[in-house]
Amino acid sequence: MSINRVIISGNLTRDPELRRTQSGMAIMGLGVAVNDRRKNNQTGEWEDYANYIDCTMFGTRAESLSNILTKGTKVAIEGKLRWSQWERDGQKRSKIEVIIDEVEIMSSRNNGQGGYQGGSNYGGQSGYQNQNAAPAAAPVVDASSSIYDDDIPF
Repeated sequence: MSINRVIISGNLTRDPELRRTQSGMAIMGLGVAVNDRRKNNQTGEWEDYANYIDCTMFGTRAESLSNILTKGTKVAIEGKLRWSQWERDGQKRSKIEVIIDEVEIMSSRNNGQGGYQGGSNYGGQSGYQNQNAAPAAAPVVDASSSIYDDDIPF
């Protein structure tokens, strides 16, 4: 058995980008900055390091949320990790992204018109079901050669 679930909380690094497939399904892409605390071995002080995570959402919820979310908005996101690989200019590239299942807006947006008050959950039983999204095929990953082995600090 394997479990592929992730929960992140952070601030949007840019306004969401909304695009559509040829069939008309909405795809929203956004970035989330999540802080990680590490102890600096030279100074002994704890420091915050930002991790920038790409996130993608599909369907009608993506379209609705793209009108609400803006750069700097604090969000909590639940979803699953997806690894993808492609080739550009003869070089193989890859990335890991979060495929969003649920979004909770944790900060308010003040746009001079009363704004949006945060704390709303977009997903689950809220009526914003992702009925149009097709499940992504899981890629085959060679677990014996992890790119993260050298990055683990212990």
